Amino acid sequence: MSLSTRWSPLTQRRWAQFRANRRAWWSLLSLLTIFTVTLGAELIANDKPLLVRYQHEWIVPLLEDVPETHFGGAFDTATVYRDPAVQALINAQGWMLWPVIRFNADTIHFERAEPTPSAPSRDNWLGTDDQGRDVLARLIYGIRISLAFAGLLTLATVILGVGTGAIQGYWGGWIDLCGQRFIEIWSGLPVLFMLIILSSVVVPNFWWLLSLLALFGWTDLSGLVRAEFLRTRQLDYVRAARTLGVKPWLLVWRHVLPNAMITTLTLLPFIFTGAISLLTSLDFLGFGLPPGSASLGELIAQGKNNLQSPWLGITAFFTLAILMTLLVFIGEGLRDAFDPRHVAVKRGLRPY
Repeated sequence: MSLSTRWSPLTQRRWAQFRANRRAWWSLLSLLTIFTVTLGAELIANDKPLLVRYQHEWIVPLLEDVPETHFGGAFDTATVYRDPAVQALINAQGWMLWPVIRFNADTIHFERAEPTPSAPSRDNWLGTDDQGRDVLARLIYGIRISLAFAGLLTLATVILGVGTGAIQGYWGGWIDLCGQRFIEIWSGLPVLFMLIILSSVVVPNFWWLLSLLALFGWTDLSGLVRAEFLRTRQLDYVRAARTLGVKPWLLVWRHVLPNAMITTLTLLPFIFTGAISLLTSLDFLGFGLPPGSASLGELIAQGKNNLQSPWLGITAFFTLAILMTLLVFIGEGLRDAFDPRHVAVKRGLRPY
């Protein structure tokens, strides 16, 4: 039995409506494909081979560090597989399977004769940045960081926003009054200034930045969920369930929350888009991820500082434009799928 057959008729209709919107459906598939590919960034762009066969021995450099002396080298340190001398030693008694891009996000291409940033070439398909690092490799790692950060920040925002909004909207009274006053004070705090101050005290990293932004990003969603709960709790079926003695938490989970989540689901792609834009902006200003991290904001800053190398800015612009466009199309599809004015989609009928 497929998962869709176990859904309610209303959910099946919404799913059919979303799939009927070909622009939204293919945008979702494209975004999932991009994220899936970037999850295996180490298998696509790396300065280590995927597999080494040496003297009848199998070695996976991604999983283990082998000293250079193991291959007959002179140094008892981790093997630098891009070294021509090391490659000659390995190829003399074996072979190496390299990824498509032979550069990691932090690998500096010392072999290039041109000054950095260097133009696209056979070795560096999108050129190099001002430190000689491969732009395409950093782009792949940067997309992964941006999508993962946006996904986790969206999840944290939904959990905090829906949780606080549900408590305020359903129970109301002094809980709602105190919650609203707290949100008014909390949302008035200058987040950017706090980031600047804390960055001078603590070295920012992925999880530190995610936690800080999640603490301040849930207030708008909380207000929308609160309004939905205030409206839904007055409906007849909720009053009937309350009269029959249904426990409050069970009533909220089974009856009120599914209706309130409609607004949340339609906003998810736009929250996701805002999270990507926020991380990109902070990295561009220098208050985001640690210096040297592969990110889209850092690539934009590289393009600004090196106007004589247009491939840097063009690459960052088109990457962000494609990601934002896909998310907007997905948001439109969700909005139409959850719009009660839409009739059930008939077989073969496509709105686009």
